[in-house]
Amino acid sequence: MRYLALVADFDNTLATQGAVSDSTQEALARLRASGRRLVVATGRILEDLLELWPPAAEADCIVAETAGIVYEPSARETIVLGEPAPEELAALLKERGVRMGIGRTLIGTSAADAEKVVDAVRRLGLELQLVFNRESLMVVPAGINKASGVKHALRRLGMSPHEAVAVGDAENDHSFLRIAECSVAVANAVDSVKKTADFVTKSPAGAGVTELIDQIVADDLEPLDVRLEHHHVALGERLDGTAVWVPPYGRNVLVAGPSGSGKSTFVTGFLERLAERLYQVCVIDPEGDYATVPTLVTLGDVNRVPTVDEALAVLRDPDTHLNLDLLGVPLGDRPRYFGDLLAALQTMRSRTGRPHWIIVDEAHHVLPSASGLSERVVPRRLGETVLITVHPRELAREVLPLIDVVIAVGVEADRTLDDFALSAGRPPVRVDSETLGAGDVVCWFVHGGQDPFPMKVLRGQAERIRHRRKYAEGDLRHKSFFFRGRAGRLNLKAQNLALFCQLADGVDEDTWMFHLQRGDYSKWFGVSVKNPDLAAAVREIERDPNAAPAATRAAVRREIEARYTLPA
Repeated sequence: MRYLALVADFDNTLATQGAVSDSTQEALARLRASGRRLVVATGRILEDLLELWPPAAEADCIVAETAGIVYEPSARETIVLGEPAPEELAALLKERGVRMGIGRTLIGTSAADAEKVVDAVRRLGLELQLVFNRESLMVVPAGINKASGVKHALRRLGMSPHEAVAVGDAENDHSFLRIAECSVAVANAVDSVKKTADFVTKSPAGAGVTELIDQIVADDLEPLDVRLEHHHVALGERLDGTAVWVPPYGRNVLVAGPSGSGKSTFVTGFLERLAERLYQVCVIDPEGDYATVPTLVTLGDVNRVPTVDEALAVLRDPDTHLNLDLLGVPLGDRPRYFGDLLAALQTMRSRTGRPHWIIVDEAHHVLPSASGLSERVVPRRLGETVLITVHPRELAREVLPLIDVVIAVGVEADRTLDDFALSAGRPPVRVDSETLGAGDVVCWFVHGGQDPFPMKVLRGQAERIRHRRKYAEGDLRHKSFFFRGRAGRLNLKAQNLALFCQLADGVDEDTWMFHLQRGDYSKWFGVSVKNPDLAAAVREIERDPNAAPAATRAAVRREIEARYTLPA
């Protein structure tokens, strides 16, 4: 399910003149029977609501007093989010003959008394908000609105607003309608609410809510997806500057191309844009490449394997984005680890809708094409997943038909697309020769009926920091550098940059120059260390035929130290 919660206003939405009809009550029961949650968001005082409509106690959460109060009926727990209603204001308004209701954080009165209320607030020098709701006026603490209360309620239920459909009718509903993934106005809503809503029901109030619930239960509002373009996330730009978008739900993306070609640059920018829109991201990081991305909380390193329970504990907070560093997991154990992790994440998704996106770097490590592994690891549906690999054919064949968008990176993008099409059992794809190299990448919407096209990458505001501990002092394992020498007499392994520099200082001049003249150093920096800038700088050193061994050793070290913090 995409939508796991309905957030509904009470007056003139669920209720008409304070009464909820039997048919609306039955619809609410159907909603909850489908496994979805109900949050009631009202400006009413909590006790008044419960007395007027006792079934409100069956809701999963109640946001009352325009979000000054959040009440969880099952736990019988009340959370006060706002400051108490000022007694001196209530006293002054009473002196001026203003009729009002007083809650724990709210003073409610008629909009006709607005002038008296404004004058009293000004006279007392109070920092308060005046919220109009049709013919009513509510005085609430600064910074409190239905959006803040709904966020708090959904958080208690383990959800974010991206899992919610919100329905309302009046001015004080704008804030929570705006944050919901899908906003709905009942037919009797004020014009300003109808104008900004994604959908307007045909019927008013409770009948409109019943109409909405029936659609949610029937098809999860899938026909409305075309109206939710404002939630789409940019993949990049066409050459004419037109944005290329992907919906935040129901899509899988494959990013493929040679090492050092820019896959991480594309993915990191996309990750940042997801986070900016508050879509929770979980990165599976077999090689420790994302440990320094500021957006992410990292669990695990070369010496410690993060547990599935630890990952789920971090992801309970909808505002936290997680990176699982799998450097400590042996290569042969990674598919099994990923299978257990993915099963747990999919279970969490079914309950909370999160994490919204899963990004799998070096996906061939955890979803390999090797026979016998895929049946245990590959689910029937991925959903909101980015897979990153060098060659699509190295991925489990069962996962390739699930891909909706292919991003081919590097100068041989046509081969990458052919590799994908062949491995996925699709007809060969036609790529215009002028497309290759015209943009940063080639993008193909697999099921859209259009040819691949060149696309510019939208880089993140902060490029990935290259001072990574993995490269400086971690263990690159099979990607380590080996000083072997001219006749292969040596077998000195440099598993990181710190050891490379130490061994470079100690090997004999003939061994050092043998690898230098072959271009082995720049190749390793580009392919295994994944730093094309360092590779280019060292390539210039390698091209000098007259350079002395001591000078080139010092020059290569300087280029490394300019980009990485090596251990003392």
